[in-house]
Amino acid sequence: MNPDQIVRDQLVKLMQGGQAFTPMPELLQGITAEEAGTAIPELPYTLWQLIEHLRIALYDILEFSRDPNYQSAEWPVGYWPQETKPANQAVLDESMKTIQQGIAQMIHLVQDQTNDLYQPFAHGNGQNLLREAMLVAEHNAYHLGQILILRRLLGTWK
Repeated sequence: MNPDQIVRDQLVKLMQGGQAFTPMPELLQGITAEEAGTAIPELPYTLWQLIEHLRIALYDILEFSRDPNYQSAEWPVGYWPQETKPANQAVLDESMKTIQQGIAQMIHLVQDQTNDLYQPFAHGNGQNLLREAMLVAEHNAYHLGQILILRRLLGTWK
């Protein structure tokens, strides 16, 4: 196997998670709208806000990686939902499904051999696809850890 394919395969594993922490689908499974909107004293966010932040940030990275005309939202207000709970279970489920679809789209970009992992994007400040894929993995891992702790505090995780 060539070194480029090895890097691509490792990036996929990194974005899918589960090597050093609970995979996202397992961690998000069974979250109810009520649970997602429950506030924990002393924490500045709910599960809903973390889940939505994951979705928003993932699509920001994804769109930046594939659209040279994409304009990012204002930080931080454009990356965190104001509402503390989802409108209903369907909205929560759609957000979690959309996250999984976004990861699949980023994996597709990485697996596409016509996409150079190392070439800086013409529209960025030195970012390349390799960096953006690692950013997706790092950002997801960080917030999935918070979700796990929050679920434990709520008594809904083992």
